[in-house]
Amino acid sequence: MPVNKINHLNKKHNSKGFTLVELVIGIVLFSVAMVTIVSVIMPQSRQGIDPLWQVRAVSLAQSLLTEISAKAFDEASITAGGRKACNNGTTPCTSSGNLGIEAAETRNSFDDIDDYDGLELSGEAIINVSQSTLTNNISDLFLGFEARISVVYDDNTDGINDDDTNGDNILDSGTLIGNQKLIRVIVVTPGGEEIPFSAYRKNV
Repeated sequence: MPVNKINHLNKKHNSKGFTLVELVIGIVLFSVAMVTIVSVIMPQSRQGIDPLWQVRAVSLAQSLLTEISAKAFDEASITAGGRKACNNGTTPCTSSGNLGIEAAETRNSFDDIDDYDGLELSGEAIINVSQSTLTNNISDLFLGFEARISVVYDDNTDGINDDDTNGDNILDSGTLIGNQKLIRVIVVTPGGEEIPFSAYRKNV
């Protein structure tokens, strides 16, 4: 066989496909490119959903604060003839150590604002002022959200429990009685961001 024909066959044979080394290098380069692209896109997509979650958190907190604020200031404020201010010389308000739910009360029967102290809500337990599940008619609007509620005395409006001067979440006396309560709602978004909301309620 002529030499030039052999060289032509060798060239034709060598021009087919990729070698194993070339394939491995190509896969490595593709993987590096994909990792770079994903690392750029993912944070941006997360930042895009955060504002939506924050808007929903505001809506949820507003609903809860409206519901809570509509209740009586204190259990001692509720009388047969309606509501009246406690600490009025004859009937003291509830002491700091006794704030919270009364025996046998449920969410549907809460009648004063400190009944909500310690309440934690998530999923279908997130309900509005009418005690109807918020997720029923608006397709999982608050899916993945959580809400934590606390109610404490804060007469000096410094945002700190008046009976916890050490800031250790332990009551100093448990016997403190005040005339203003701080309602604090912390909403946790599906992304884990904790957004605090608060409102004051006076003894009137």
